[in-house]
Amino acid sequence: MGVFSAMNVAGTAMTAQQLRMDIIAENIANASTTRTENGEAYRRKTVVFEEVGTTSFDNILNGYMSHYQANGVKVTQIVEDQSDFRMVYEPDNPDADENGYVAYPNVDTVTEMTNLIDSSRAYEASVTSFNAAKSMAMKGLEMFGV
Repeated sequence: MGVFSAMNVAGTAMTAQQLRMDIIAENIANASTTRTENGEAYRRKTVVFEEVGTTSFDNILNGYMSHYQANGVKVTQIVEDQSDFRMVYEPDNPDADENGYVAYPNVDTVTEMTNLIDSSRAYEASVTSFNAAKSMAMKGLEMFGV
């Protein structure tokens, strides 16, 4: 893998993790939103990553790994978590159903904070990788007196 390929992979990873952190922040911000524009409680969102220019697993198994080129990562979709809402008995709430229960979002703040830490660490690792590739490129230029 060349230096510029390494920078590209790190750059795409940083972009993907930034979007993931934005979605996590949206989840935390809406942890108490009981009514959205569609009339129901906010649904937790997650980000799905995929390798850019995916090489099939079959090709890798058949020995084509020597031709494999890392291309980075991309976000393919943002999906809503379809798990059940958290039901809380609040008969005076205007969003309560006929039994007095309010549907609260399926967002667990502890899980979101854990995911946020994970995402920020992945972002930091990508920054470190990018800086290492940049440093190698600079050393290469210094060797040739550029």
